[in-house]
Amino acid sequence: MSLADKVLAVNNDLPIRTDGPVHSGKVRSVYWLTPEDSQRLIKDRNYNVASDAPLAIMVISDRISAFDCIWHGEGGMNGVPGKGAALNAISNHWFKLFREQGLADSHILEIPHPFVWIVQKAKPVMIEAICRQYITGSMWRSYSKGEREFCGIQLTDDLTKDQKLPELLITPSTKGILTGLDGVPEADDVNITRSDIENNVEAFNFKSTEDIDLYEKLLKEGFDVISNELGKLDQIFVDTKFEFGYVTDKAGNEKLIYMDEVGTPDSSRIWDGPSYRDGKVVENSKESFRQLLLNHFPDPDILLNKDRMDERLALAKDNALPESVLMEVSATYQAIAEKITGEKLELSENPKAEIIEILDKEFGLIK
Repeated sequence: MSLADKVLAVNNDLPIRTDGPVHSGKVRSVYWLTPEDSQRLIKDRNYNVASDAPLAIMVISDRISAFDCIWHGEGGMNGVPGKGAALNAISNHWFKLFREQGLADSHILEIPHPFVWIVQKAKPVMIEAICRQYITGSMWRSYSKGEREFCGIQLTDDLTKDQKLPELLITPSTKGILTGLDGVPEADDVNITRSDIENNVEAFNFKSTEDIDLYEKLLKEGFDVISNELGKLDQIFVDTKFEFGYVTDKAGNEKLIYMDEVGTPDSSRIWDGPSYRDGKVVENSKESFRQLLLNHFPDPDILLNKDRMDERLALAKDNALPESVLMEVSATYQAIAEKITGEKLELSENPKAEIIEILDKEFGLIK
């Protein structure tokens, strides 16, 4: 079997019995189960959720996105070997630590396969919460052009590129397009302030103003847990994205939980500690792939300029990246996953067949 055959590039065509169309994102696909299958699993697997809670099978892929495009390689390699398993392994590790340290639960109920989560449906908080410990990336680009206020937070004039910030900054943005909110543009992923959230509690799907405080508490505590653990590995947790939602447990208690993924190379920047102390930034995250792309193409403005989106999409579609580029990304993802979890990442020979077999024999979910 070739290396390309081991990559799970298409993950929305599994013969799972569903209650509607498969939702396919850039990296994950979500299969909403029928009410009958959800109720059966809740009872048989003793999940701590309401008896009528909708469940889903969430399947990750090895696809890689950057600059809002999906990229592919030569020889039919339509993803990065080991990427999906690495992302799930890292998220699983952090979610477990969060539970053990009493922070909050996640949406994951069971992990049947390295590529698969069984999750409960949550009511999402309509915020992508970015935590920043260093000034770099888009924040530095804006700062270097004179901007000093970020999400209502005023920065001083004496900061330098890649410097550690005096304190952890929370710079939230909208998740999806919200309409009719004073001062909040009707667009996805626009920066907002704490006041914007407080003035629109229901629009952002918070249950109360007290839950805004809880959300910030979980942000900081979650960031600190990951940052401290990475510090033991001499890795620097630079910035990351958190998402939250509400679920109801078996006893009828509604609670705020962590969602999506946490502390992964896709959702975070992670720097190598020794290199940083030597004055160099070595990325152990998807940022390294972004830099590879910027160096690979002769006109990087296509990747950075939002007004050139049509050209960017064509660039991604028409250019197969060298296998060496994807394998370099693969090595980065696998290495950081093994460093974080302390376990060797075993790659599936045929992930799609393995998933189907497990979901059929152990869960009875295949048509």
